[in-house]
Amino acid sequence: MATFIVEGKNRLKGSLEPQGAKNEALQVICATLLTDKDVIIKNIPEIRDVKMLLALLGSIGVEIQRISKGEYHFNAASVQPSQLESDDFFDKASSLRGSIMIIGPLLARFGMGVIPQPGGDKIGRRRVDTHFLGFEKLGASFNFDSHRKFFRVEAKKLKGSYMLLEEASVTGTANIIMAATLAEGTTTIYNAACEPYIQQLCRMLNSMGAKITGIGSNLLTIQGVSTLQGCTHTILPDMIEVGSFIGLAAMTGSEITIKNVGFEHLGIIPASFERMGIKMVRQNDDLFIPANENYEIENYIDGSILTIADAPWPGLTPDLLSVFLVVATQAKGSVLIHQKMFESRLFFVDKLIDMGAQIILCDPHRATVIGLNHSHSLRATKMTSPDIRAGIALLIAAMSATGTSSIDNIDQIDRGYENIDERLNRIGAKISRRS
Repeated sequence: MATFIVEGKNRLKGSLEPQGAKNEALQVICATLLTDKDVIIKNIPEIRDVKMLLALLGSIGVEIQRISKGEYHFNAASVQPSQLESDDFFDKASSLRGSIMIIGPLLARFGMGVIPQPGGDKIGRRRVDTHFLGFEKLGASFNFDSHRKFFRVEAKKLKGSYMLLEEASVTGTANIIMAATLAEGTTTIYNAACEPYIQQLCRMLNSMGAKITGIGSNLLTIQGVSTLQGCTHTILPDMIEVGSFIGLAAMTGSEITIKNVGFEHLGIIPASFERMGIKMVRQNDDLFIPANENYEIENYIDGSILTIADAPWPGLTPDLLSVFLVVATQAKGSVLIHQKMFESRLFFVDKLIDMGAQIILCDPHRATVIGLNHSHSLRATKMTSPDIRAGIALLIAAMSATGTSSIDNIDQIDRGYENIDERLNRIGAKISRRS
């Protein structure tokens, strides 16, 4: 298990460029299964989760060629559905939660799909009901093998349907969209997720010959087609990494320019950081973060304490709440962090409390942070990364702390952030990696 050794109190100066969006990459790579034609995808982040998905697709017959860094060629003409119940497939699929998004394309193109209970972050219960209820609406039958712990869906022919999703699940919406593109007739999805990742998936599918309208809204209409063609697609910058860099700059008092952020796709993220008192300047498609010596959290108009909470797009993504929580520890003022979606995602705060942060964990979903206003630095300590987003938050905390910290289980950070230590070291960080 690899470890980061982090020397704190080093101010950074320079520019960073966000990688391609992890969440979009997992969706659009799965979409290559919908056609037997060539698909080229650019700006793919070469992170652990993506590499695992590439290996998974390769194990069932997808031909994958790396053209250059971040650019890959896919051809799924020789997919072998018989491999879906092999031990090798099960081993690969069970370790990656994003693997569930191969079910929709496989069901649409081959009439069946199999997937073991997927893995991923240990951040509480994450239901997959939305995926399979949607497939059933399209005419598929669904079974769960409780002995081997895998899901199977089958359909002789998918048929379009109206459906109202009980939750605006991003991966569930993506899976249903991909299945519906090759279904007979019209599918209407209400309460669909409408994150930029979903918008990008829809645009990619339309470039392949799909007929999807309502992109960017929570009401999608999909007119099924018989086949899809190939395409070339470019992935957006990762807005979670952009937000992580904003938080890092604020916590360490650093002057950083974040290049090519895809500003129009960041939604409420910049405004939410500004409510925390963090100054930033938009320069075309770059974000300049000046050295924030101090930053003060806003109160509501009536003087009550600000709440930062996650919500479906265009609300604040839950993937950034860990970063907001860490940033608040050195702000002036107090804030309530409300993580609505996952009941275990705030449990990393005990490590921050060990470092001297003033945090009250109210319950599994809420934490109140009393900012130290940089008057008392966090203390270095030994930590373990429980998941991707808590991992980057702990790294930010360690970089702002007095002394040298260690972070174990950094494979979790590598799942979502490409060579993060090397990229930060180039602008002044002191992070070493030990096996």
